Amino acid sequence: MADAVTYTARWIVPVSSEPLENGTITVYKSKIAAVYDRGRLKPDVDLGNVAIIPGLVNCHTHLDLSGARGKIPPTDPDHFTDWLKGVIAYRRSRTPEQTQADIRDGLAECLRYGTTLVGDIAADGASWEALAEAPLRAVVFHELIGLKPDRADVSRREAESWMNGGESQLRRRALSPHAPYSVRKDLIVEAGRLSRVGKRPTAIHLGESRDEIELLHRRRGPFREFLESMAVWCADGMADDFSSIMKIVDFRQPKLFIHMNHVAPSARIPRNSTCVFCPRTHAAFGHPRHPFREFQARGVRVAFGTDSLASNPDLDLLAEARFVHAIRPEVPRDELLRMATLTGAEALGWANETGSLEVGKSADFVALPLPNRDAVDVHELIFEDANRERKTMFRGEWR
Repeated sequence: MADAVTYTARWIVPVSSEPLENGTITVYKSKIAAVYDRGRLKPDVDLGNVAIIPGLVNCHTHLDLSGARGKIPPTDPDHFTDWLKGVIAYRRSRTPEQTQADIRDGLAECLRYGTTLVGDIAADGASWEALAEAPLRAVVFHELIGLKPDRADVSRREAESWMNGGESQLRRRALSPHAPYSVRKDLIVEAGRLSRVGKRPTAIHLGESRDEIELLHRRRGPFREFLESMAVWCADGMADDFSSIMKIVDFRQPKLFIHMNHVAPSARIPRNSTCVFCPRTHAAFGHPRHPFREFQARGVRVAFGTDSLASNPDLDLLAEARFVHAIRPEVPRDELLRMATLTGAEALGWANETGSLEVGKSADFVALPLPNRDAVDVHELIFEDANRERKTMFRGEWR
């Protein structure tokens, strides 16, 4: 094929199939045209001592909080609402111009670390225009707030307008009813109804804090005090527990349940759902051990997110996977890499186009430098935490 370029590297790691030592990957225009083991094709370019892995997929972040790094330190679990107050105060302090600058800074960090698909939850869909100019795919979740009926009505109108706003080849619109303590049940139902067109994913923060349980079950505790202090408390229309939330969002389109730190491993989880686990944010707040392995054992999809720079040191998705392996070494590295790539693409509804190195998919991959030593399993080298500059291809072009 004219204009096709065949690359070789120390390792090709498709994720959807076994790694290929000194294999080749052929890129024709924006697509992957071939993935072969050593000796099948003569390479045009040797990338050297790197592993070619799929582009990273960050299923959950808040780019508008990128300017908050180090300014709102995570609290202990018993004072989570104090941290929420800090986040709200930060957002209210920013001008629209500052918010856009924050979004662009966070986006630049995502790109630097090799992210090629992101799920961003944004108030008013604020990241839409910045993402339009960026070399990556995106699902922009318009965040919905509304515990009181009048605020919920405003959010309902905003949701309908947002979903009718049009999309592009690389950007998709979606909705995120924020959390069961901030959104009425009927608004969550409406978000699901609007998302059925195009089978767009819905995302909701669920079980992020232990105090959510006390609020939903007993209508009391720190969350009630927090909501009363914000003059938004309204028990009527609020969900009763996590199970009721999962039931009312049980539609055919994909569903992302963000965090799930305090959701019981035995909880009924609807089909086509994803638990989005944000490991370093989870650890920063001192939550108990996350039940993601129990969810996976039941067939529940689990993908990674970074959350925002208000709770995480950076937006490096691979660092999330490496962190999990450091604290849970029994979890196979190849599974963790899949959670950072193909599983995330499945969760966001983009697995037909990206997330693994397969013929016909977009040429989205990262050339990740490897240490100068041998290992039986390339994943051991990939997970060796070192500050080595990555090179990323998106749609057949180095960015």
